[in-house]
Amino acid sequence: MKIWMAVWLFAAPVAAQQAPPEQAGRGQTLFFGNAKCGTCHSLKGRGTAVGPDLKNIARLSPRAVAMAVKSTRTQYVQAVKVKGKGEFPGMKSSEDGDSVQFYDLSATPPELKKLAKSDFTATDNQTWVHPPSSAGLTNEQLADIIAFIRWASFNDKKEIDPSEVE
Repeated sequence: MKIWMAVWLFAAPVAAQQAPPEQAGRGQTLFFGNAKCGTCHSLKGRGTAVGPDLKNIARLSPRAVAMAVKSTRTQYVQAVKVKGKGEFPGMKSSEDGDSVQFYDLSATPPELKKLAKSDFTATDNQTWVHPPSSAGLTNEQLADIIAFIRWASFNDKKEIDPSEVE
């Protein structure tokens, strides 16, 4: 009985420390829900680590992060045309002497495909759109998502004012 009490007393504060502040909590719900960020990005051990690490943008101004979230195109996505099998929006994962691995962004979650270098061509993406750009996010929702990214990246608990993302 005493061991159980000790575990409970020490586990409760740790669990409380891991809970995000209110705004970041709303952002977390959006990040892994309607905004679909977690389809390609991973934070706090959840999501799919396909896209760029968002910790790299977490220290940018809220306006700069909002611009990245709302961007319709990204430099990382290419149109991958596979001989005799069609085309898919792809993000390069790795490359070796004879093959290249791309994440197929038309699949949810993105699917890793290994292709022989002679079996495909990759060109500038003209059709794939960054999912959050079409999610119809309000400034309040963007502020919530940015608060979550900052909290998840470096435990920043500061609220983001929606006027900062305009």
